Amino acid sequence: MLTNAINIQHSDILYLALSKCKLVEEEDLLLHKINETVVHCKLCPRLSKYIREVGKTKTKMFMNQVYWARPVPTFGDPKAKLLVIGLAPAAHGGNRTGRVFTGDSSGDWLVRALYETGFANKPTSVSRDDGLILKEAYLTAAVRCVPPLNKPELSEISNCSHYLLVETKILEKTTKVILTLGKIAFDAYRSVCNVKGLVFGHNKIYPVFDGKTLIVSYHPSKRNTNTGTLTWQMWINIFQTARSIINGERP
Repeated sequence: MLTNAINIQHSDILYLALSKCKLVEEEDLLLHKINETVVHCKLCPRLSKYIREVGKTKTKMFMNQVYWARPVPTFGDPKAKLLVIGLAPAAHGGNRTGRVFTGDSSGDWLVRALYETGFANKPTSVSRDDGLILKEAYLTAAVRCVPPLNKPELSEISNCSHYLLVETKILEKTTKVILTLGKIAFDAYRSVCNVKGLVFGHNKIYPVFDGKTLIVSYHPSKRNTNTGTLTWQMWINIFQTARSIINGERP
């Protein structure tokens, strides 16, 4: 049984992916097992060293906090209809709090949009125990450790692709919309799902497979939001579109 796969190695991960998670009730457990493996992952020495260094040096605002400083697990509803794929945890966000899109400005933008479109019970994401509950949405990332300068190497993206592949397989029975934030997330999704012939660009909408829809967005990084490359109206429109597709209100 898949539920007996306690110690998931890469070969086991590929096996799980091929099995396509035949039992719906296993989804929550399988996501938990994947996250257990992620947290203990040491496939990328450069990233392992960097996240520990960030956890020690910290930043002035959070100097008195104990940083997570490990690979960051994913989070959300195991029967998600919306799968959101980001770049990587933030150095003083997910790498500090231990939850993806939590405790940083990108998380603020994301969770507020999820709340305003009915995917979250509250508009903020500050810590693992803040009571945030996602409904019909799951949050993941192309890379599970914060990379220096937010620039992961191709080998690091490849190492994490095994985890992303399995998550897409676990969630494929319920997923209707996949939302990629930024080009790295877009390319990572295309790679693991073997989707070809698509071009990156904000608010591009593509039919992919099994009736699913891929929505492409700029990443809500400070670099994009502070410069107006990504405005709030551009951002919230993405989630309104996702909600409309999930509700069957548009093709």
